[in-house]
Amino acid sequence: MDKMKAPENGGNKSKKIADLEPERKYDEGEFLTTNHGLRINDNQNSLKSMERGGTLIEDFILREKIHHFDHERIPERIVHARGSAAHGVFELFDPISEFTKAKLFTETGVQTPVFVRFSTVAGSRGSTDLARDVRGFAVKFYTEEGNYDLVGNNMPVFFIQDAMKFPDLVHAVKPEPHHEMPQAASAHDTFWDFISLMPESMHMIMWTMSDRALPRSLRMMEGFGVHTFRLINAEGASHFVKFHWKPLLGVHSVAWDEAQKISGKNSDFHREDLWKAIESGNFPEWELGVQIVPEADEFKYGFDLLDATKLIPEELVPVRRIGKMTLNRNPDNFFAETEQVAFNPGHLVPGIDISNDPLLQGRLFSYSDTQLSRLGTHNFQELPINRPVSPVHNNQRDGHMRHTINTGRVSYEPNSLGGGCPYQAKASEGGFTSFPERVDGHKIRTRSKSFLDFFSQAKLFFNSQSDAEKNHLTDALCFELGKVETIAIRERMVKLLTHVDKGLAAAVAVYLGISIPEDRDSSLNGSIPADADPADYQPVESEGAIEKSAALSMENTIKDTIKTRKVAMLVADGVDESSLLAMKTALEAAGAAVELVAPKLCAIKSANDTEFPIMKSFLTTASVLYDAVYVPGGTSSVASIASEPDAIHFLNEAFKHCKPIAADSEARQVLKETYFAKKIPAETSDADVLKTGIIVGDTGGNIADHFIKAIALHRFWDREKPDKVPA
Repeated sequence: MDKMKAPENGGNKSKKIADLEPERKYDEGEFLTTNHGLRINDNQNSLKSMERGGTLIEDFILREKIHHFDHERIPERIVHARGSAAHGVFELFDPISEFTKAKLFTETGVQTPVFVRFSTVAGSRGSTDLARDVRGFAVKFYTEEGNYDLVGNNMPVFFIQDAMKFPDLVHAVKPEPHHEMPQAASAHDTFWDFISLMPESMHMIMWTMSDRALPRSLRMMEGFGVHTFRLINAEGASHFVKFHWKPLLGVHSVAWDEAQKISGKNSDFHREDLWKAIESGNFPEWELGVQIVPEADEFKYGFDLLDATKLIPEELVPVRRIGKMTLNRNPDNFFAETEQVAFNPGHLVPGIDISNDPLLQGRLFSYSDTQLSRLGTHNFQELPINRPVSPVHNNQRDGHMRHTINTGRVSYEPNSLGGGCPYQAKASEGGFTSFPERVDGHKIRTRSKSFLDFFSQAKLFFNSQSDAEKNHLTDALCFELGKVETIAIRERMVKLLTHVDKGLAAAVAVYLGISIPEDRDSSLNGSIPADADPADYQPVESEGAIEKSAALSMENTIKDTIKTRKVAMLVADGVDESSLLAMKTALEAAGAAVELVAPKLCAIKSANDTEFPIMKSFLTTASVLYDAVYVPGGTSSVASIASEPDAIHFLNEAFKHCKPIAADSEARQVLKETYFAKKIPAETSDADVLKTGIIVGDTGGNIADHFIKAIALHRFWDREKPDKVPA
C-alpha cells in the first residue's frame, strides 16, 4: 500500500500519481467478482448438467472469463514491440528562456512527471533484449501545458531521409516473408539488399554495426531526439535544437559473443536489469542536453540540419546540459502502462515546434495512425497512462471506448448556448501557435541536393572509434554480410564501404572472399527520382568536415563509478570468511551488487563455520550475466573451485569478454587452471590494473581498491588482440 502515498513535494509529479490512483486496484483481502461486481462462489469448476455431464452454455461466469481471456492481447507495435518502461521525474537546473517559452525548460524547482519506454526496434514482443538493434528511448513529459513526447533512439541518426521509405526499411529488416526468419536480426538478404541500394543509410549502418547496438544496460545508453526541432521564445524568435540524454553511469556495451550467449541465458536481461535497479533504489539518471543553432546558422556547417541521417558534432555545437531525469518507480501493470502508452512526436507544448525534416513530418501521421490500429479507438488519449495532468476541454465526443462523461448540450464552436466555452487561447494565454515560417515554392517530389552527402559523417563516425571499437564494427559487418547468401549484395556493400574507409572495405572483402574494389562506386542506385538525371545526383561529401569527434567513441565515456555493476564471487565450502567479506563489503560500499555463485544451490559454510546462503549455481547462471569475477581464498573452497570445470569455464569466458578478474593470493591455484594462466601478474600494481584487468592480492592489501578501479574501466579490450580464448 506504500505506493499509494504521493511525495510531499513535486507539484505535477504528485498530481500525476494522484491522477493514476483511482485507476489502480489493490486486490488484497478482497472477494473475487465478475466484471459487474457479482461475488464468485466457485472459480474452479464450470457449470455442468451433472457431475460428469457437459458444460452448460448458461454459465455466464465461465463465458465472461473465457471471453475476456480471448481478447486480452492487442496488436503489437509494428516496430518497437518489445519494450520496458518506468515512471520518474524531470527537473530543470539551467533555464533556457532566451530560446523557448516552454515552461518545462524555463521554470526550475518543478518536478515534471515522466514515463519512459525503452525498446528494441525490429523484433517482436517475444524476442531477446540483446539483439543487435537500435534502442527506442521515448519520454512522455506530463507538463501543466499538456503532454510533451520526446520520441527518440539511442542513436542520433536514422537509416533514411524521407518517411516515404520507412515502410520499405521495415519490410526489409523484418523476418523474410516467405518463411518468417530470422527474428529480431538484420543479418539476412532482404535488409542488406535494401541498404546496399540506399547509400544514405551508410552513417546509420556505422552506428548499428558498432557496440552502440549492444548496450550493457538501458541505464547505460544515450538517448537522442534524432530530428532537428524548433525552440520558440516569448518574442517569437526561433532556434533549431537537437536533444540529447546523457546517462550519469556512462555509456557501456557488451561484446557480440556475450550478447548472443546472454540471449540464451536470459532474454529479459535489459528488462530485468532496469526493474531490479529501480526496486533496489538505484534510480537510473540522465541529464538532458540541447544543441541550439540560430536560424541564421542553418546552412553554416556543410550538412543539412533537416537531414535525419546527420548529427551535429559536439565540437561544432557543444551540448548544454539543462536538467536531470530520474526514473524512480516501476509500472504497476505492464499491459496498462508499458503496452498501452502511446507516443507521438506531434505531442508538443508552446515553445517547441517541428521542423521541415521530411522523416519527422511523416512520423507525425504514422504514430497517431498506428496507435489507432493498436489501441482500437481515437480515445486512447483517455487511457490513464496517456492522460495529461493538465485539464482537457474539447468538443470531441463519443466514439469507441469513450471514458469521459461530458455534461451539457454543446459540442461545437463557436457557440452561444455554452457561453462560448471552451474558449480559444491567445498565445499570451498559453495557446500553441505554429512558427510562422515563410513557405514559397512548387509542389514537387524530390529532396534537396543538400541531402546528398552520404559518406562524410559515416567516415567521421568510423574515424572517431577506438581501435577496439573499429575491430568490433568490422567483425559485425563480416558477421552480418556473411549471413547474406546473394553475392551481388555483398559486393555492392563492399563498394559502399570504400567511401567510408578503404581499410574497412578491404577487411570485409577479404573475409567474404570477394575481390577488393579498385574504384569507388559512384552510382546512387535506387536513391534518385525515376525521372531525374543521374548526373545531377552523384554522391558528395561535405567540405571542411571535422575528422574525429571524441563524443562518438564510448572509449571516452564516464569510467569513475561501479554503481550497480554485478560481481560474481565463486565460492564453495571452506571459503575464507575474511577474504570474502572484506571484498564484498568494499564492493557494496562502492555501489556494486555482489552474488555468491557455488557448485550447488545449498548454503555453504566458511572455514569458521559461518553459513552463507547461495542463490546462484554454475548451472543457473553464467559469467555473461556479470561485470566482473572474484575468487576468495580458503583452502577447501579453492580446491573445490579449481576442480570444477564449470568454474574454470566461467573464468575463461569472463576473460574472453575482457572483464576484470580478481583473486585472493590463496586462490591463485584456481587461476592457474585457466586458459589465461600465463597472463596472471606476479604482483598487482596500478599499471597492471590498467593493462590487464587481472588482480591477485591479499585481503590485507589494496586488492579491493585495484579491483574497484578495474571494474570502473568496464572492459580490457586489448585482450582481444593476441588471444582467442576457447570459452
